[in-house]
Amino acid sequence: MIRAALAVLASLVLAAGEARAQMADIEIQVLSFSELDGWAEDDHDAALDVFRQTCDRLDGVDWDTLCRAAQDQSSGRAFFELFFRPVMMTDGDDALFTGYFEPELDGSRYRSARFRYPVYAMPPEARSAGVWYSRREILSLGLLEGRGLEIAWVDDPVELFFLQIQGSGRIRLHEGGTIRVGYAGSNGHEYRSVGVELVRRGVYDAHQVSAQVIRNWVRRNPVDGEELLYHNPSYVFFREVSHVDPSKGPLGAMNRSITAMRSIAVDPRYTPLGAPVWIEKGGDGPLHRLMIAQDTGSAIKGAQRADIFFGTGDAAGQAAGRLRDPGRMVVLMPIQRAYAMLPEAVE
Repeated sequence: MIRAALAVLASLVLAAGEARAQMADIEIQVLSFSELDGWAEDDHDAALDVFRQTCDRLDGVDWDTLCRAAQDQSSGRAFFELFFRPVMMTDGDDALFTGYFEPELDGSRYRSARFRYPVYAMPPEARSAGVWYSRREILSLGLLEGRGLEIAWVDDPVELFFLQIQGSGRIRLHEGGTIRVGYAGSNGHEYRSVGVELVRRGVYDAHQVSAQVIRNWVRRNPVDGEELLYHNPSYVFFREVSHVDPSKGPLGAMNRSITAMRSIAVDPRYTPLGAPVWIEKGGDGPLHRLMIAQDTGSAIKGAQRADIFFGTGDAAGQAAGRLRDPGRMVVLMPIQRAYAMLPEAVE
């Protein structure tokens, strides 16, 4: 074990310079594990299992070495404490934790009076355009109609809107069976929150807004509701991913299944995809847990911003939709990479 540890640590030195620069706009602190509230009580073995699922996709000689070392570790806590250091990164914005889930919609492979809202695959011109037509233009002008891009049809435009926000989901087919869809790309427009817009209009106070509140308001106000959804110009396209084991979570940004309550979406400008992240979520039902950064999201921006994956279905959706809490997140980085990120390490 000692010989293997020395070999790993030696390889980490080679990557020390890679973590320099690109962090001049944020404050960085290297912490000790004793400074992580609740660290000793977590299930580190569960976190190690999730880390193993995507660590081979991390870029860098130090990450490669740690991924190999992770495969035969018997103690998750010993592994993380031996080879990592907690790095606290702040960019001036308060920490914010939200939740997301994999929705389940009712749909069909065929259009009908009930199932008339299409789930679209990505047109080639949108992929190459950078910024393409807005949500309003795509839907009101019928730009995609009749092109054979429909993966399925669903019965609720509001649920389809939230499917696009979540980025993946399952569609229960009227004719039998289920298909799974995952994120294929977008029209390139920045996401704009319809919840924030309702607050701006004075319809609700900020603490009252949740996904379910938005759903109910749109359904009670169909004309104004349609206009509200147009407030978000971003439009997401999908691909069918029914090959994914139904017992596992949807595919994340690393093209691997994510795990309920162990996977988070992060801003990859600050947090490497695949890295372990310690979160200390405040608010109702505090949560202190080691997560793995395995996904991204258009609304997830900042060094202290994370979206927690809650799982599949309505119960997960209700729990995720209520979450909007403060706290802090600390990224576990390979030792030499962690210290190389400090301003004092820059030559």
